[in-house]
Amino acid sequence: MNTMKSDYPDHQLRQDTQVLKQALHKLNATAIIISVVTIVVVAVIWWGLLNRLISFGTSLDYSGLEGLGVQNIARLKQYNPFFWWTIVALISLLIVYMLYQFCTNVFLRNRQKIVDETTIANLSRALSPAAKKVIFWIWQDPMHPITVGVLQRSLEEIKTGRFEKIHLAQLHIELLKKEYKRVDPEI
Repeated sequence: MNTMKSDYPDHQLRQDTQVLKQALHKLNATAIIISVVTIVVVAVIWWGLLNRLISFGTSLDYSGLEGLGVQNIARLKQYNPFFWWTIVALISLLIVYMLYQFCTNVFLRNRQKIVDETTIANLSRALSPAAKKVIFWIWQDPMHPITVGVLQRSLEEIKTGRFEKIHLAQLHIELLKKEYKRVDPEI
């Protein structure tokens, strides 16, 4: 009694995922551009500062520290590059973490962006009834407009077979209702 696959053929699944991917690509374009530009600008700035920092570290003159002794000054000169490269590595990790947080926040804000009417109209015409059913399942509160996040999650759920699961759940409900009515005819 498993007729779920015939309700959502593979070619329709591929078409629906392609339509949603194209729409999401357009809806995510601004967030992607902002993230990439920010990463490139920060990388260029950090590269310049990194080179200046390393140059500063290698040009340090320890001649004023004769009171420490010749051996201690020799050690300072020997370990000087390691110290500055450690500073560079730590600052680089901090910058990468901050960029990661920035990009994450950009994409989280983008997920909350409301999808315009034209995009929804185009999706309504292009998507199969099965894909629309998944979108309705994800979009739990029709009092609020559809967001980019709803479409993103819909795409993920369509790929993982959500329509078949919804269909199976409906079959379960029907079977249980029939069985319940058979046991208690007053219902």
